Amino acid sequence: MNTFIGQDLDRAAQFLKEGSLVAIPTETVYGLAANAFNVEAVAKIFEAKNRPSFDPLIVHTHSIEEVAKFTSHLPEKALKLAEKFWPGSLTILLPKNQLIPDLVTSGLNTVAVRVPNHPLTLELLKNLDFPLAAPSANPFGYISPTTALHVEAQLEGKVSYIIDGGYCRVGIESTIVEVNDDKTTIYRLGGISVETIKAEIGEIEEIRHSSSNPKASGMLKSHYAPTKPFILGDITTLVENHDIQKTGILAFQNQQENIPKEHQVILSESGDFAEAAQHLFAGMRYLDSLDVEVILTELLPEEGLGRAINDRLRRAAATKM
Repeated sequence: MNTFIGQDLDRAAQFLKEGSLVAIPTETVYGLAANAFNVEAVAKIFEAKNRPSFDPLIVHTHSIEEVAKFTSHLPEKALKLAEKFWPGSLTILLPKNQLIPDLVTSGLNTVAVRVPNHPLTLELLKNLDFPLAAPSANPFGYISPTTALHVEAQLEGKVSYIIDGGYCRVGIESTIVEVNDDKTTIYRLGGISVETIKAEIGEIEEIRHSSSNPKASGMLKSHYAPTKPFILGDITTLVENHDIQKTGILAFQNQQENIPKEHQVILSESGDFAEAAQHLFAGMRYLDSLDVEVILTELLPEEGLGRAINDRLRRAAATKM
């Protein structure tokens, strides 16, 4: 299969209507999209990513009104969040109707839905008569893509078209939340902070543990991982036990004096969480491409987007089973 890259939305739409895969840009990461109503097309996502079928997908659409077509109920608190944060980096779990195949939800009776905040993808969605199921456009478990070239490097020949929407401005996946009348649960930390959600709807129950039978995308213990060993801890201490010429560093603000500068990625010298999130996955990819034997990293302060970044770092450092 030939893979094409560009901004021809009519061509991308035609591929999707024919049941093919298209990579779409969002403000979070690039997604690998298929017609969410077409089970054969959705199956191609799992095949292209080598993704286990028990890991549910997120469905993307262009408006709150469209969500009503494939869900059965929108709780009042969920509507409040949607009106506040869509388009944006929030995914909401809602009861699905019969239009959504069980493969999309891994057999669950809820579907993860969001309206992405990217002009090209919103325009594409408005020109389709179906929503798009779209996990991140990378092999399962590897670092999520934040540019069209990241997608091409890993999925060329497996995707028909890659819409080049530039660099993802948020850089980490969406926050996933489920809202019932009596309880609000966060299943994945992401581009909208816990504090921001609390400010809108009050107290929440936060779930941060991994699951072998996940309720939502991105809950597995080992995920977002480079191919090189990825070690989390105090970088200054960790460096003492490794060859400085064969070590990569992914740090929040500060460089290590003895490590070659080209082997180091500083996420944000100013300590800005949003900037750090933007650079996270691209930095991990860069270090993974170097001739190093190990990548050392550290946690950020546990506040705001720092919590979501730390979630990705912990999963990347987790031992694969």
